[in-house]
Amino acid sequence: MNFVISSVMLMVLAAGVAVYFGKQEFTEPGPSANGDTFLVKPNTGVQDIADQLERRGLISDARIFRLGVRAFGNDSALKAGEYEVKPRASMRDIMELLKSGKSVMYSLTIPEGLTVEQALQRIAGEPALSGDMPAKTPPEGSLATDTLRFTRGATRQQMIDKLLGDQKKLVDEVWQRRAPDLPLSNVDEFVTLASIVEKETGKGDERSRVAAVFLNRLAKGMRLQSDPTIIYGLFGGKGKPVDRPIYQSDIQKQTPYNTYLISGLPPTPIANPGRAALEAVANPSKTDDLYFVADGTGGHVFAATLDEHNENVARYRALQKKQADEAAKAAAAAGASGDTDKPADAIDGGDAGGDAGAAQ
Repeated sequence: MNFVISSVMLMVLAAGVAVYFGKQEFTEPGPSANGDTFLVKPNTGVQDIADQLERRGLISDARIFRLGVRAFGNDSALKAGEYEVKPRASMRDIMELLKSGKSVMYSLTIPEGLTVEQALQRIAGEPALSGDMPAKTPPEGSLATDTLRFTRGATRQQMIDKLLGDQKKLVDEVWQRRAPDLPLSNVDEFVTLASIVEKETGKGDERSRVAAVFLNRLAKGMRLQSDPTIIYGLFGGKGKPVDRPIYQSDIQKQTPYNTYLISGLPPTPIANPGRAALEAVANPSKTDDLYFVADGTGGHVFAATLDEHNENVARYRALQKKQADEAAKAAAAAGASGDTDKPADAIDGGDAGGDAGAAQ
Protein backbone atom coordinates (compact mmCIF):
# COMPACT_ATOMS: atom_id res chain seq x y z
CA MET A 1 0.00 0.00 0.00
CA ASN A 2 2.85 2.31 0.91
CA PHE A 3 4.42 1.56 -2.46
CA VAL A 4 1.20 2.30 -4.31
CA ILE A 5 0.66 5.53 -2.42
CA SER A 6 4.25 6.56 -3.01
CA SER A 7 3.95 5.76 -6.72
CA VAL A 8 0.76 7.79 -7.03
CA MET A 9 2.33 10.70 -5.20
CA LEU A 10 5.37 10.55 -7.44
CA MET A 11 3.15 10.46 -10.52
CA VAL A 12 1.14 13.42 -9.28
CA LEU A 13 4.32 15.27 -8.44
CA ALA A 14 5.81 14.47 -11.85
CA ALA A 15 2.62 15.59 -13.56
CA GLY A 16 2.64 18.80 -11.56
CA VAL A 17 6.28 19.43 -12.46
CA ALA A 18 5.51 18.70 -16.11
CA VAL A 19 2.55 21.08 -16.05
CA TYR A 20 4.61 23.74 -14.30
CA PHE A 21 7.50 23.59 -16.77
CA GLY A 22 5.11 23.16 -19.70
CA LYS A 23 3.27 26.29 -18.63
CA GLN A 24 6.57 28.09 -18.25
CA GLU A 25 7.63 27.10 -21.76
CA PHE A 26 4.19 28.01 -23.14
CA THR A 27 4.45 31.57 -21.83
CA GLU A 28 8.18 32.31 -22.06
CA PRO A 29 9.72 34.10 -25.08
CA GLY A 30 9.91 31.95 -28.19
CA PRO A 31 12.93 30.83 -30.23
CA SER A 32 12.50 33.09 -33.27
CA ALA A 33 14.78 36.12 -33.09
CA ASN A 34 13.34 37.77 -36.21
CA GLY A 35 9.72 36.69 -36.27
CA ASP A 36 7.98 35.79 -39.52
CA THR A 37 4.64 35.61 -41.28
CA PHE A 38 2.65 32.42 -40.78
CA LEU A 39 -0.21 31.24 -42.97
CA VAL A 40 -3.08 29.18 -41.54
CA LYS A 41 -5.12 27.67 -44.33
CA PRO A 42 -8.85 27.06 -43.87
CA ASN A 43 -9.80 23.86 -42.02
CA THR A 44 -6.29 23.34 -40.60
CA GLY A 45 -6.30 21.54 -37.24
CA VAL A 46 -4.32 22.48 -34.13
CA GLN A 47 -1.93 19.57 -34.55
CA ASP A 48 -0.97 20.59 -38.10
CA ILE A 49 -0.64 24.23 -37.01
CA ALA A 50 1.62 23.21 -34.12
CA ASP A 51 3.80 21.03 -36.34
CA GLN A 52 4.19 23.81 -38.92
CA LEU A 53 5.07 26.36 -36.24
CA GLU A 54 7.77 24.06 -34.88
CA ARG A 55 9.21 23.36 -38.35
CA ARG A 56 9.35 27.10 -39.01
CA GLY A 57 11.25 27.67 -35.76
CA LEU A 58 8.49 29.86 -34.30
CA ILE A 59 7.88 27.58 -31.31
CA SER A 60 10.15 25.13 -29.50
CA ASP A 61 7.76 22.21 -28.96
CA ALA A 62 4.64 21.39 -31.02
CA ARG A 63 3.28 19.09 -28.29
CA ILE A 64 3.39 21.79 -25.62
CA PHE A 65 1.72 24.26 -27.98
CA ARG A 66 -1.02 21.76 -28.76
CA LEU A 67 -1.62 20.94 -25.09
CA GLY A 68 -1.54 24.61 -24.13
CA VAL A 69 -4.14 25.51 -26.75
CA ARG A 70 -6.32 22.66 -25.48
CA ALA A 71 -5.85 23.70 -21.84
CA PHE A 72 -7.15 27.19 -22.68
CA GLY A 73 -10.12 25.70 -24.51
CA ASN A 74 -9.06 27.08 -27.87
CA ASP A 75 -8.98 23.88 -29.93
CA SER A 76 -11.51 25.23 -32.40
CA ALA A 77 -10.83 28.94 -31.92
CA LEU A 78 -7.76 29.36 -34.16
CA LYS A 79 -8.73 31.14 -37.37
CA ALA A 80 -7.46 30.86 -40.93
CA GLY A 81 -5.39 33.79 -42.17
CA GLU A 82 -1.88 35.13 -42.56
CA TYR A 83 -0.31 36.39 -39.36
CA GLU A 84 2.74 38.43 -38.47
CA VAL A 85 4.49 36.63 -35.62
CA LYS A 86 6.68 39.06 -33.73
CA PRO A 87 10.25 38.25 -32.66
CA ARG A 88 10.44 36.11 -29.51
CA ALA A 89 6.67 35.65 -29.45
CA SER A 90 5.66 33.07 -26.88
CA MET A 91 3.41 30.14 -27.66
CA ARG A 92 0.64 31.88 -25.77
CA ASP A 93 1.21 35.06 -27.81
CA ILE A 94 0.93 33.04 -31.01
CA MET A 95 -2.20 31.28 -29.78
CA GLU A 96 -3.84 34.61 -29.00
CA LEU A 97 -2.75 36.01 -32.37
CA LEU A 98 -4.24 33.07 -34.28
CA LYS A 99 -7.36 33.28 -32.14
CA SER A 100 -7.79 36.99 -32.92
CA GLY A 101 -8.06 36.53 -36.69
CA LYS A 102 -6.02 39.74 -37.23
CA SER A 103 -4.46 38.78 -40.54
CA VAL A 104 -1.68 40.66 -42.33
CA MET A 105 -3.25 43.31 -44.56
CA TYR A 106 -1.92 44.10 -48.04
CA SER A 107 -2.47 47.24 -50.10
CA LEU A 108 -3.23 47.62 -53.80
CA THR A 109 -3.14 51.18 -55.15
CA ILE A 110 -4.71 52.25 -58.44
CA PRO A 111 -3.60 55.88 -58.96
CA GLU A 112 -5.65 58.48 -60.79
CA GLY A 113 -5.00 58.59 -64.50
CA LEU A 114 -4.09 54.95 -65.11
CA THR A 115 -5.88 53.27 -67.96
CA VAL A 116 -7.92 50.14 -67.28
CA GLU A 117 -5.22 48.05 -68.95
CA GLN A 118 -2.53 49.54 -66.72
CA ALA A 119 -4.68 48.99 -63.62
CA LEU A 120 -5.27 45.36 -64.58
CA GLN A 121 -1.53 44.87 -64.95
CA ARG A 122 -1.09 45.94 -61.33
CA ILE A 123 -3.80 43.57 -60.17
CA ALA A 124 -2.38 40.67 -62.20
CA GLY A 125 1.10 41.28 -60.79
CA GLU A 126 0.08 41.38 -57.10
CA PRO A 127 1.45 38.11 -55.63
CA ALA A 128 -0.78 38.16 -52.54
CA LEU A 129 -3.90 37.89 -54.70
CA SER A 130 -5.22 34.61 -56.07
CA GLY A 131 -7.27 33.53 -59.05
CA ASP A 132 -7.28 34.38 -62.72
CA MET A 133 -7.87 37.69 -64.42
CA PRO A 134 -11.23 38.14 -66.17
CA ALA A 135 -11.45 37.12 -69.81
CA LYS A 136 -13.19 40.38 -70.70
CA THR A 137 -11.54 43.75 -70.06
CA PRO A 138 -13.81 46.29 -68.32
CA PRO A 139 -14.62 49.50 -70.21
CA GLU A 140 -12.10 52.34 -70.10
CA GLY A 141 -12.67 54.72 -67.20
CA SER A 142 -14.78 52.23 -65.21
CA LEU A 143 -12.33 51.45 -62.37
CA ALA A 144 -12.08 53.46 -59.17
CA THR A 145 -8.79 55.11 -58.31
CA ASP A 146 -8.23 53.96 -54.77
CA THR A 147 -6.10 51.95 -52.35
CA LEU A 148 -7.69 48.62 -51.48
CA ARG A 149 -6.78 46.67 -48.35
CA PHE A 150 -7.03 42.88 -48.46
CA THR A 151 -5.74 39.69 -46.91
CA ARG A 152 -3.71 37.04 -48.71
CA GLY A 153 -5.91 34.81 -50.79
CA ALA A 154 -8.39 37.46 -51.87
CA THR A 155 -9.11 36.99 -55.56
CA ARG A 156 -8.26 39.27 -58.42
CA GLN A 157 -11.87 39.19 -59.54
CA GLN A 158 -12.93 40.46 -56.10
CA MET A 159 -10.59 43.43 -56.47
CA ILE A 160 -11.89 44.24 -59.94
CA ASP A 161 -15.52 43.93 -58.83
CA LYS A 162 -14.81 46.25 -55.91
CA LEU A 163 -13.19 48.87 -58.15
CA LEU A 164 -16.02 48.65 -60.68
CA GLY A 165 -18.68 49.03 -58.01
CA ASP A 166 -16.94 51.91 -56.26
CA GLN A 167 -16.44 53.84 -59.50
CA LYS A 168 -20.05 53.43 -60.57
CA LYS A 169 -21.23 54.62 -57.17
CA LEU A 170 -18.87 57.63 -57.24
CA VAL A 171 -19.76 58.64 -60.80
CA ASP A 172 -23.50 58.42 -60.12
CA GLU A 173 -23.12 60.44 -56.92
CA VAL A 174 -21.11 63.27 -58.52
CA TRP A 175 -23.24 63.31 -61.69
CA GLN A 176 -26.35 63.90 -59.58
CA ARG A 177 -24.72 67.04 -58.13
CA ARG A 178 -23.60 68.52 -61.46
CA ALA A 179 -24.19 72.09 -62.55
CA PRO A 180 -27.41 72.39 -64.56
CA ASP A 181 -25.95 73.96 -67.71
CA LEU A 182 -23.17 71.54 -68.67
CA PRO A 183 -22.88 70.88 -72.43
CA LEU A 184 -22.80 67.12 -71.79
CA SER A 185 -25.50 64.76 -73.01
CA ASN A 186 -25.05 61.88 -70.59
CA VAL A 187 -22.95 60.32 -67.87
CA ASP A 188 -20.65 58.60 -70.39
CA GLU A 189 -19.61 61.98 -71.83
CA PHE A 190 -19.15 63.20 -68.26
CA VAL A 191 -16.65 60.42 -67.45
CA THR A 192 -14.88 60.88 -70.79
CA LEU A 193 -14.27 64.59 -70.18
CA ALA A 194 -13.22 63.92 -66.58
CA SER A 195 -10.61 61.46 -67.85
CA ILE A 196 -9.19 64.14 -70.16
CA VAL A 197 -9.04 66.64 -67.29
CA GLU A 198 -7.34 63.95 -65.18
CA LYS A 199 -4.60 63.51 -67.77
CA GLU A 200 -4.17 67.23 -68.47
CA THR A 201 -3.18 68.32 -64.96
CA GLY A 202 -2.23 66.81 -61.64
CA LYS A 203 -2.59 70.09 -59.78
CA GLY A 204 -5.65 70.18 -57.59
CA ASP A 205 -6.11 73.94 -57.80
CA GLU A 206 -6.21 73.82 -61.63
CA ARG A 207 -8.65 71.00 -62.31
CA SER A 208 -11.86 73.00 -62.18
CA ARG A 209 -10.37 75.70 -64.43
CA VAL A 210 -9.07 73.15 -66.94
CA ALA A 211 -12.53 71.56 -66.94
CA ALA A 212 -14.06 75.00 -67.56
CA VAL A 213 -11.84 75.52 -70.64
CA PHE A 214 -12.98 72.26 -72.21
CA LEU A 215 -16.62 72.82 -71.34
CA ASN A 216 -16.48 76.35 -72.77
CA ARG A 217 -14.98 75.00 -75.98
CA LEU A 218 -17.64 72.29 -76.24
CA ALA A 219 -20.37 74.88 -75.76
CA LYS A 220 -18.91 76.97 -78.59
CA GLY A 221 -18.37 74.01 -80.92
CA MET A 222 -14.58 74.36 -80.75
CA ARG A 223 -12.29 71.36 -80.90
CA LEU A 224 -10.82 70.37 -77.55
CA GLN A 225 -7.24 70.01 -78.90
CA SER A 226 -6.13 68.02 -75.87
CA ASP A 227 -2.68 66.47 -76.09
CA PRO A 228 -3.45 63.36 -73.97
CA THR A 229 -6.11 62.35 -76.50
CA ILE A 230 -3.42 62.20 -79.18
CA ILE A 231 -1.38 59.90 -76.95
CA TYR A 232 -4.32 57.59 -76.23
CA GLY A 233 -5.21 57.44 -79.92
CA LEU A 234 -1.66 56.35 -80.75
CA PHE A 235 -0.95 53.94 -77.92
CA GLY A 236 -4.32 53.02 -76.42
CA GLY A 237 -4.53 51.57 -72.93
CA LYS A 238 -0.88 50.49 -72.88
CA GLY A 239 0.22 54.11 -72.57
CA LYS A 240 3.09 55.92 -74.26
CA PRO A 241 6.48 54.23 -73.89
CA VAL A 242 8.68 56.29 -71.60
CA ASP A 243 11.47 56.62 -74.15
CA ARG A 244 9.20 57.63 -77.05
CA PRO A 245 8.67 61.39 -77.52
CA ILE A 246 5.56 62.83 -79.14
CA TYR A 247 6.36 64.39 -82.51
CA GLN A 248 4.85 67.32 -84.36
CA SER A 249 3.71 64.88 -87.03
CA ASP A 250 1.64 62.97 -84.45
CA ILE A 251 -0.78 65.90 -84.23
CA GLN A 252 -1.96 65.17 -87.78
CA LYS A 253 -2.39 61.42 -87.33
CA GLN A 254 -6.04 60.51 -87.72
CA THR A 255 -7.44 58.47 -84.83
CA PRO A 256 -10.91 58.44 -83.25
CA TYR A 257 -9.35 60.05 -80.18
CA ASN A 258 -7.31 62.89 -81.69
CA THR A 259 -9.26 65.95 -80.57
CA TYR A 260 -7.09 68.15 -82.78
CA LEU A 261 -8.86 66.52 -85.73
CA ILE A 262 -12.26 65.41 -84.42
CA SER A 263 -15.07 67.56 -83.10
CA GLY A 264 -16.51 67.00 -79.66
CA LEU A 265 -15.43 64.26 -77.29
CA PRO A 266 -13.57 61.04 -78.15
CA PRO A 267 -15.63 57.82 -78.18
CA THR A 268 -14.54 56.62 -74.74
CA PRO A 269 -12.61 57.86 -71.71
CA ILE A 270 -8.82 57.82 -72.00
CA ALA A 271 -8.10 56.84 -68.37
CA ASN A 272 -9.73 56.22 -65.01
CA PRO A 273 -10.64 59.63 -63.53
CA GLY A 274 -10.50 60.18 -59.78
CA ARG A 275 -12.99 62.01 -57.60
CA ALA A 276 -11.28 65.40 -57.98
CA ALA A 277 -11.44 65.32 -61.79
CA LEU A 278 -15.08 64.19 -61.72
CA GLU A 279 -15.96 66.97 -59.28
CA ALA A 280 -14.14 69.52 -61.45
CA VAL A 281 -16.18 68.63 -64.52
CA ALA A 282 -19.46 68.43 -62.61
CA ASN A 283 -18.96 71.88 -61.08
CA PRO A 284 -16.29 73.77 -63.07
CA SER A 285 -14.94 77.24 -62.46
CA LYS A 286 -17.01 80.10 -63.84
CA THR A 287 -14.61 81.59 -66.39
CA ASP A 288 -14.52 82.66 -70.03
CA ASP A 289 -11.21 80.85 -70.59
CA LEU A 290 -10.83 79.00 -73.88
CA TYR A 291 -7.11 78.24 -73.84
CA PHE A 292 -4.34 77.10 -71.54
CA VAL A 293 -0.68 76.35 -72.01
CA ALA A 294 2.06 75.02 -69.77
CA ASP A 295 3.97 77.57 -67.73
CA GLY A 296 7.14 75.48 -67.48
CA THR A 297 6.79 74.85 -63.76
CA GLY A 298 4.25 72.03 -63.83
CA GLY A 299 1.22 74.31 -64.01
CA HIS A 300 -0.61 76.22 -66.72
CA VAL A 301 -1.58 79.76 -67.67
CA PHE A 302 -5.08 80.42 -68.97
CA ALA A 303 -6.51 82.81 -71.52
CA ALA A 304 -9.95 83.89 -72.74
CA THR A 305 -8.77 85.25 -76.11
CA LEU A 306 -6.50 83.96 -78.85
CA ASP A 307 -4.24 87.03 -78.66
CA GLU A 308 -3.67 86.51 -74.96
CA HIS A 309 -3.09 82.81 -75.56
CA ASN A 310 -0.54 83.56 -78.28
CA GLU A 311 1.41 85.70 -75.82
CA ASN A 312 1.37 82.89 -73.27
CA VAL A 313 2.48 80.40 -75.91
CA ALA A 314 5.32 82.70 -77.00
CA ARG A 315 6.60 82.86 -73.45
CA TYR A 316 6.39 79.10 -73.18
CA ARG A 317 8.18 78.67 -76.54
CA ALA A 318 11.00 80.92 -75.33
CA LEU A 319 11.33 78.83 -72.18
CA GLN A 320 11.32 75.63 -74.26
CA LYS A 321 13.99 77.02 -76.57
CA LYS A 322 16.18 77.95 -73.64
CA GLN A 323 15.78 74.49 -72.18
CA ALA A 324 16.42 72.87 -75.57
CA ASP A 325 19.58 74.92 -76.09
CA GLU A 326 20.87 73.89 -72.69
CA ALA A 327 20.02 70.24 -73.42
CA ALA A 328 21.74 70.45 -76.83
CA LYS A 329 24.91 71.81 -75.25
CA ALA A 330 24.84 69.01 -72.71
CA ALA A 331 24.23 66.42 -75.44
CA ALA A 332 27.04 67.81 -77.58
CA ALA A 333 29.38 67.62 -74.66
CA ALA A 334 28.45 63.98 -74.17
CA GLY A 335 28.72 63.20 -77.90
CA ALA A 336 24.97 62.55 -78.27
CA SER A 337 23.08 62.95 -81.55
CA GLY A 338 19.57 64.42 -82.11
CA ASP A 339 16.30 62.93 -83.45
CA THR A 340 15.36 63.32 -87.13
CA ASP A 341 11.70 64.09 -86.39
CA LYS A 342 11.27 67.22 -84.32
CA PRO A 343 9.31 66.69 -81.08
CA ALA A 344 6.09 68.68 -81.06
CA ASP A 345 6.31 71.91 -79.11
CA ALA A 346 2.69 71.73 -78.05
CA ILE A 347 2.72 68.12 -76.91
CA ASP A 348 3.33 67.57 -73.20
CA GLY A 349 2.71 71.29 -72.75
CA GLY A 350 -1.00 70.66 -72.36
CA ASP A 351 -2.30 73.67 -74.31
CA ALA A 352 -5.96 73.60 -75.30
CA GLY A 353 -6.14 75.36 -78.64
CA GLY A 354 -3.00 73.71 -79.96
CA ASP A 355 -0.15 75.60 -81.58
CA ALA A 356 -0.53 79.38 -81.47
CA GLY A 357 -0.92 79.71 -85.21
CA ALA A 358 -3.32 76.77 -85.49
CA ALA A 359 -5.69 77.62 -82.68
CA GLN A 360 -9.31 77.58 -83.82
